[in-house]
Amino acid sequence: MYNLSIVLLAFISRLAAPFRKKLRLMTHGQKETYRILKEKIDRQASYIWFHAASLGEFEQARPLIESVKREHPAYKILLTFFSPSGYEVRKDYPLADIVCYLPFDTKDRVRRFLDLANPHIAIFIKYEFWYNYIHESYLRHIPVYLVSAVFRPNQPFFKKYRSSYGKMLGLYTHFFVQDEASAILLQDHGIRQVTVAGDTRIDRVIAIQQEAKPLPLIERFAGPGDLVFVAGSSWTPDEELFIDYFNRNSGMKLIVAPHEIHESHLAEIEKKLKRPHLRYSRATEDNAAAQDCLIIDSFGLLSSIYRYGHIGYIGGGFGAGIHNLPEAAVYGIPVLFGPRYAKFREAGGLISAGGGYSVQNKTEFNKQMDIFMENPAERVTAGEKAKQFISGNAGATATIMQHLPL
Repeated sequence: MYNLSIVLLAFISRLAAPFRKKLRLMTHGQKETYRILKEKIDRQASYIWFHAASLGEFEQARPLIESVKREHPAYKILLTFFSPSGYEVRKDYPLADIVCYLPFDTKDRVRRFLDLANPHIAIFIKYEFWYNYIHESYLRHIPVYLVSAVFRPNQPFFKKYRSSYGKMLGLYTHFFVQDEASAILLQDHGIRQVTVAGDTRIDRVIAIQQEAKPLPLIERFAGPGDLVFVAGSSWTPDEELFIDYFNRNSGMKLIVAPHEIHESHLAEIEKKLKRPHLRYSRATEDNAAAQDCLIIDSFGLLSSIYRYGHIGYIGGGFGAGIHNLPEAAVYGIPVLFGPRYAKFREAGGLISAGGGYSVQNKTEFNKQMDIFMENPAERVTAGEKAKQFISGNAGATATIMQHLPL
């Protein structure tokens, strides 16, 4: 059933590609993978293969890639993506010797890929469970590691009648999981090759914070005495909450960095705003200070912008799931987010630590914001707890590196 579903997925993707840009990029990119490998693979070198589904998983792989290049420079890096939103942004990543798409997980494609790549080891990130890649690597004695993984009882691996897909857990060389619950769950099902290492993304956001450069335009906007609310990776349901509150509270400034920055979404945000606002691309150091809201209409700034905030809001919690919470919490600010966070360990951790707050609706959002607006000391304390949670969970990269056969 698994192999049939993958074949059908590949077929449907090809049929739909002319009508969907992301599918078109992906299907074309997968065809190019074999050419890229033929042209670029150095047969005299040993490759560490990192696979990330998309951009978020790449950020979890990045600390390990940097450590490999720093501590074991003789190895070369092969980096693969499944999603265009990862590949198109990081196809020129300088620390990777080769970057390409991962072809669909059919037996013939897998064998062709591994014949060309022949990696020394393979490192998959978080939720990447491709049976044929794992099984064929096992048969070829290529060690396969899963890092920053999280497991839950409702996943298909742990059903009473497991398919071959579920049995593939035994084919991994080692699992580096984020929490003790994942380790116990695996061990209860006979999987012993497990280490609780934490999330490498924590190490990444700490590095970003330490390397963050000042943004003069944001500094002009966020003047002394202003309480700045930074909303990152927001979607329309998120914006319904904080824009309404912002419109009614003159004691705060707003920076909103929407997840999608196409024209129709930016225009939708502007239509909702009732106070002076400006897009970042149109702002200058002369006119930024006069605005109450700055709309970030470009990528790559958000991780540095959080440093200017006093309260953070992370979008996605009313949809598929919240985005990068640690990216904001590392700066010592409390973070708010929507209700769909069960799959994100850091969300529960921040809530338990007293630095994160999940809101179900506008009423809950307004109530929490009123507390922070009226009690600055409580807001500062919550921010300190958020930062303590981040610093207390650092070190996953070093733990994993100690176990890799390099």
